Amino acid sequence: MENVIEIKNLNKIYDDFRLENITLNISRGSVVGLIGENGAGKSTLIRSLLGVIKSSSDELKIFGLDLKTDEINIKKDIAVIFDQTHYDEEFSPKFIGKMLSKVYSNWDQKMFLEYLTQFQLPLKKKIKKFSRGMKMKLEFAIAFSHGAKLLVLDEATSGLDPIARDEILSIIRKYTEDENHSVLISSHITSDLDKISDYIVYIHNGKLMFMKPYEELREDYGIIHAGKELLDSLDHDDVVGIKKESYSYTILVKNRTSIQNVFEDLEIIRPTIEEMMLFYSEKGVELC
Repeated sequence: MENVIEIKNLNKIYDDFRLENITLNISRGSVVGLIGENGAGKSTLIRSLLGVIKSSSDELKIFGLDLKTDEINIKKDIAVIFDQTHYDEEFSPKFIGKMLSKVYSNWDQKMFLEYLTQFQLPLKKKIKKFSRGMKMKLEFAIAFSHGAKLLVLDEATSGLDPIARDEILSIIRKYTEDENHSVLISSHITSDLDKISDYIVYIHNGKLMFMKPYEELREDYGIIHAGKELLDSLDHDDVVGIKKESYSYTILVKNRTSIQNVFEDLEIIRPTIEEMMLFYSEKGVELC
């Protein structure tokens, strides 16, 4: 499958932080969830990818084009949405549409108006009177109306109520039904990523810990709550990480199905993205 993003050995060094040797490929038509603790390097990676900050790399390509030499051509097909609108709040959607029609050569005003109707956004109201959810929907209406092939979302769903978040996630999933569209989404709300991600990328202390298909994480890994006797009976190669509780152990395992075949009555819970991340951040566990 063709890659929409190709990164090889990307590095960014600050006085007190280092993003080290990030190498990953993101396939076209996929939704990739980017997770990590505060200060782990998610925003640094996104800003490097967009050319907002200077970083070093052996390769940094988007749509098969080199960011250093083809930045203008690349950025016309990218939409970036943060956790709040970056437009002047005195603007109305009507004014924004007219303005962007002069900025983007492929701006589709008819489509923009259709999205405003679909999202129930008033054409002439100033966006300072919009709710947070309405502002986010406006950002998506803008992104879709200039034909963006890649959406980069940095905490775009944070602060939204569950109903608004669910609607935004539905919009994202529908967007990627067209395999020419791809999404990179950074979020602390890992339950959102559980709903829409095809792949999960985990950054920890400036290092890429893993990039894995979401279904592999859900199907191959499991969480067991057990005592010392059962822990000792497990194959050590299947044990990814252990947390000592007051009277038992919480164990992150791989090869869930194989373990279940041996211990038929053992309850093995499929882990959420948040649970897997906690094993990393608290214990420094590495997946095998």
